[in-house]
Amino acid sequence: MIRNIVFDMGNVLIHWRPELFVDRPDIPEEDRPALLREVFGSVEWVQLDRGSVSFEEGLAAMCRRLPERLHGAARELAMDWWKHSLLPIEGMADLIRELKGKGYGVYLLSNAKPDLPRYFPLIPGSECFDGRIVSADWKLLKPQHEIYETLFREYGLKPEECFFIDDMVLNVEGARYAGMDGTVFDGDLSRLRRNLREAGIDT
Repeated sequence: MIRNIVFDMGNVLIHWRPELFVDRPDIPEEDRPALLREVFGSVEWVQLDRGSVSFEEGLAAMCRRLPERLHGAARELAMDWWKHSLLPIEGMADLIRELKGKGYGVYLLSNAKPDLPRYFPLIPGSECFDGRIVSADWKLLKPQHEIYETLFREYGLKPEECFFIDDMVLNVEGARYAGMDGTVFDGDLSRLRRNLREAGIDT
């Protein structure tokens, strides 16, 4: 029996669309491709998620590839993107609150940076979460087997009693390999609800 629902964050709880982060009046249109590539598309962005570099180390590497006039924009985008572009997935907060109200445990498992606590309370439905595992805190990344095991161990969960929702096939496959069933969320909330019901979850 499923007792716990585990959510990814990007493209599950919030829209993750970096092109919107740079679509701002204070960033000239001709500079946006370079910022997208050297900030959000960089190796350092992934290293920050893994917790293998500090923000200062990662930013320094990004800035070395950018003209000096873009260093301030790169810093703000890397550290404060959420202040401009925290866009919730429509209907997801209602689903989370519904599941919580029916007695399910609700958890977060996200590849994210250690600053997630700064903005997670701004995500609708975040008050329902019983716990969260953030990749940078553990120096792990989905779909590494160890990050799923960390979730189970830290919160005393049984894999077979958990159901995982992520937007990436590899991450859901990683969850299944760790003993937790799951589904890929493609933005269609009605399909997600149907998949939950098929897994025996009351929605």
